Amino acid sequence: MENILNNAAALLILLFLIITFLQSGIDKIIDWKGNLGWLQGHFKDTPLKDLVPILLTIILITEVAAGVLCAIGLYQLLFKGEGAIAFYGAILSCIALLMLLFGQRTAKDYDGARTIAIYFIPAIFLVFLLQP
Repeated sequence: MENILNNAAALLILLFLIITFLQSGIDKIIDWKGNLGWLQGHFKDTPLKDLVPILLTIILITEVAAGVLCAIGLYQLLFKGEGAIAFYGAILSCIALLMLLFGQRTAKDYDGARTIAIYFIPAIFLVFLLQP
């Protein structure tokens, strides 16, 4: 109970990131063709148009890794009071969001970029909360 009270903000943000990235990764796996098709249309007029399949793979791996690290970190923070893995999950979450932001800005989807920035705020705050 003490770990919950002492780390409430970090635990809640970890849950937020776990939901965000694991759901997104699972969606990409389940509907790979749909995601790939949409993204190829989204980036058709950008320098990234021929790289969409590899970039989608990189994003998928990064998102799932971030979600898994955050889940392991949540467990460790909750039951052991250790925040190192959660810290790495928070950093990887920020990197994933920066990659997504780069893509949205490249595609000139400024509303999408604004949405990514909203997700970035709690992720970077978690890095601040957990940094050694």
